[in-house]
Amino acid sequence: MLDDPNLILVDARSYKDYFEGHIPGAVNLDFFYYHWFDTSKEGMKAFNMQMRKLLSILGVTKEKTVVFYDDVSGMSASRGVWLLVYFSHKKAFMLDGGIKKWKSLGLPLEIKTNGFKPAKFSGKINKGVFAGFGHIPNAINIDWTLNIEEDGTMKKNESLSKLYKLSKDDEIVTYCQGGYRAANSFLALKKLGFKNVKVYVGSWGEWGNRLDLPVEQ
Repeated sequence: MLDDPNLILVDARSYKDYFEGHIPGAVNLDFFYYHWFDTSKEGMKAFNMQMRKLLSILGVTKEKTVVFYDDVSGMSASRGVWLLVYFSHKKAFMLDGGIKKWKSLGLPLEIKTNGFKPAKFSGKINKGVFAGFGHIPNAINIDWTLNIEEDGTMKKNESLSKLYKLSKDDEIVTYCQGGYRAANSFLALKKLGFKNVKVYVGSWGEWGNRLDLPVEQ
């Protein structure tokens, strides 16, 4: 797909890593800079505005296929995919295995920096994949790195299902510190066929700093 004019390929790593070699045609946007710790009504209004501006700079329009990649099937790329799912974009993907897998296959790299081609982004909010501050006590811990094989790819469903022994009838909310690792778990659960999965964007960065919310040891 590298020659497809409707492809936006996003290297979601740091600029340093991007500069040292990336997939041909990729632009660089490190989503890890965009933490958000306010999921109040006003906070999410600001989040939506900022993210729409960011995706406009990236040049996302409805006909574009957007592929994010990371070092592996990682959390920054996952956050990019989740963000487009949140805005109801139909063509959002993560490159399985990231650049680690790409390099292992001997595929080409380039070092020249590619510029953005901005366009006005408009997307309808999909509230079905978003959670604000809600119920964190009784949470279970599954580290996102357990989703990943040694070669950097996402584990097969048989292995993932052993990690996520949850009912597919339940509402599932993932969280971490800033909503990035949580996005990776979101993709793993969607890969398994879970329908009602949401990311708590504010995650512990918001929850842990609010004295009005309960915490258990």
